[in-house]
Amino acid sequence: MSATAPAQASDWFSHEIVGQDITRIWEPHVHPYFRSNIFNVRGRDVDLVIDGGMGLVPLRPVLNLPRAKPVVAVATHIHVDHVGALSEFETRVGHREEAAFFEDMADEHTLAHLFRAQPEAVGRSPNGAWSPQRFRIRPAALARILDEGDMIETGDRSYRVLHLPGHSRGSIGLLDERNGDFFAGDAIYRGQLIDDLQGSDVQAYRKTMQRLLQIELNRAYCGHGEPIGQNELRSIARAYLDSAR
Repeated sequence: MSATAPAQASDWFSHEIVGQDITRIWEPHVHPYFRSNIFNVRGRDVDLVIDGGMGLVPLRPVLNLPRAKPVVAVATHIHVDHVGALSEFETRVGHREEAAFFEDMADEHTLAHLFRAQPEAVGRSPNGAWSPQRFRIRPAALARILDEGDMIETGDRSYRVLHLPGHSRGSIGLLDERNGDFFAGDAIYRGQLIDDLQGSDVQAYRKTMQRLLQIELNRAYCGHGEPIGQNELRSIARAYLDSAR
């Protein structure tokens, strides 16, 4: 780990506008394996924070969320790199298959022990007392449990919940069927897809890939890396199906 000065929230996160009222946030100092995307969707009546990164530095202060507007934090799945800051938000939602796991954030479900064991887990210290061995995720019980087909409303957008297991039991995506925006979590992204973790299921993942081939979308905002279009998403899904035969 680098001996540089502890990070401040303002320089721990990077961000870019990736769509209309959609900002992608990520943690450039986190090891690439755990460097996930956080998405802030500005809605008319409700703002969404989709996933919560590692939680090493407070996330909420950098989002500039309006005080008077409700905020819903959506967990696409239980893994450590997506739930670290979930406890900073009062209204938290996630899929039924993993709902109980958010109550204690145990290593056996979040896989936080893999992060603690990772050499050079961070490129700089998130704070003066930082130690990988002391890293823990705060429990963040869900306020609402999601199932396949449920809707998340922002006032000007409607997102349908898609249960997309394989990477984890409770992995979900959010699809705006009107404009084709799709928040995919770790169901699909550029690069090596991970299907051999505790809680992963290759056969379920194959079914998810077959389903993704049928979804009509404009742009997929993935749990890692850059957004991708429908053609690239389908190419990744087909490649997975071919490799997993």
